[in-house]
Amino acid sequence: MDRLIEYTAHHPLLVSAAVVAAVLVIAYEARVRALGTAAISPQELIRLMNQGALVLDLRPADQFAAGHIGGARPLASAEIARAGDTLKKHKTKPVIVYCDAGSLASAAVRKLAAQGFTHAFSLRGGIAAWRSENLPLAKT
Repeated sequence: MDRLIEYTAHHPLLVSAAVVAAVLVIAYEARVRALGTAAISPQELIRLMNQGALVLDLRPADQFAAGHIGGARPLASAEIARAGDTLKKHKTKPVIVYCDAGSLASAAVRKLAAQGFTHAFSLRGGIAAWRSENLPLAKT
């Protein structure tokens, strides 16, 4: 312990830089974990679908018709604000939302969580991630 105090006394800038770097790493990891809990991978989506999760497609109707995840229900992004009323029975069940790339879905997850949905997730990377995994799409 004496050597650590002596080292700190002789190299204050080096020790300060190490402390700042450690704080930045901890803050970054905390932020990533907080944001990452609301996003799931395509494999996790499949697992949750097998357990009866509700999957919502936020893309426009023409894109939904061109190809969507099997079992997904279309929901216009403007209707997310009323989802608490229309999807009451799913508030305690897993609800996964997705869009093209995932950015719109992340905002939708925050809105769903504010309405009392306890297990709301977004598909990390959106339908693009689903396609990159060569997973099947359903067409209507």
